[in-house]
Amino acid sequence: MKRIILLALCLMCIAGTASAYQLYLKCPSDKDASAAQSEIQVGLPLKCSIDSNFPAGTTFNLAFYQAGYTTTLISKQAVTIQANHNTQYKIFDTQGVPGGTYKIEIQFIGADEPRISSDSVTNQLVKLLDRSGDIEIDPGLLTQTTGDALRIEGDIKKAGNDGVQIEVRGPDGRIFGPQWIGTTVDVKNGAGKFTKKVPVSSAGSYDVDFTDANGYIGKVTFNVEDKATPAQTTIPATTAVVRTTKPVTTAPTPWPTPTQSPLSPLTVFAAAGLAGLFAVLAHRK
Repeated sequence: MKRIILLALCLMCIAGTASAYQLYLKCPSDKDASAAQSEIQVGLPLKCSIDSNFPAGTTFNLAFYQAGYTTTLISKQAVTIQANHNTQYKIFDTQGVPGGTYKIEIQFIGADEPRISSDSVTNQLVKLLDRSGDIEIDPGLLTQTTGDALRIEGDIKKAGNDGVQIEVRGPDGRIFGPQWIGTTVDVKNGAGKFTKKVPVSSAGSYDVDFTDANGYIGKVTFNVEDKATPAQTTIPATTAVVRTTKPVTTAPTPWPTPTQSPLSPLTVFAAAGLAGLFAVLAHRK
């Protein structure tokens, strides 16, 4: 009788094992994928892999939480098992997320949780390391104008002479790097001072990513504006009014006209007498 009961328990265990499904979540560290708690720099994408032999079509959520006394949901994504059961990958954006401890967790939608195997991994802790404070940029350079831009100048905490890698992306995509540039040590605090000018021809936002030997540091956004064109003052054209002045014609002063004096009667009679005398003499001839 005892043997029968033992055999029945064994069959139940075998049946229970056969009905259990495996589910493995892994969010590897950017340094050591075997670490119990993953570590990644703030600003880098957090990439998680999901492997499972659940039936095709099974769907659950992958949630990204900020861990602490209370959990705060950052974002979540749906995962649906496919017929080929290939590894699936989900990426969470960490840009602007505060440094600290976070949790990635599988959330079952239906009654699938009791069906997972005991060796399944359904959650993982992730530590986000925020190094953005290691970058110091002159605030006056965060806004520049075309023609003078893009001047990238500042220092990296404790970088010394080790150099820093930069990559520049603008409205049209990547325009520079990733490329290492030299740094010079600041003897006062050991920081690595750097300067680099990357010419840009258009206005817009330009993101510069910084990386050193210890990994990703952070991103700085520069705003480039069009260079102001001096306003031109238009002076209305003045048309000269040409006034044509007709020269004054001065008429010549006429010479005085001689005025004839009337003949006296004695003169008239004398002339008549002479005329008669000439006539008589002519007739005698």
